[in-house]
Amino acid sequence: MGDKTDVWQGTLALMVLKTLESMGPQHGYGIARRIEQTSGNLLALNYGTLYPALLKLEQEGAIESEWGTSDNNRKAKFYRLTRAGRKQLEREARNWEQAAAIVARFLSPAEEA
Repeated sequence: MGDKTDVWQGTLALMVLKTLESMGPQHGYGIARRIEQTSGNLLALNYGTLYPALLKLEQEGAIESEWGTSDNNRKAKFYRLTRAGRKQLEREARNWEQAAAIVARFLSPAEEA
């Protein structure tokens, strides 16, 4: 396995929201593992970054949490996407698609005039 990179600034909320949209309610460890798995294990997710991001998303109303029992029978906080979170996910996905398209213009060879 190659070197892992840190999650890019500004992308964590998008990745968390998308993970919850596709996987349904998850606890923090499950969210982290899924993000790393989806990246092909190229991203390293720092738990000191994940949990504050989850707290911020919850305070913003994008996600809700409740205590439950994990697969290994431990108490865990499960997060789920809210209606406001779905709208935020749509906005953030559009913004990142636009940003990626702009950067792609700089990286592609210039067209002959």
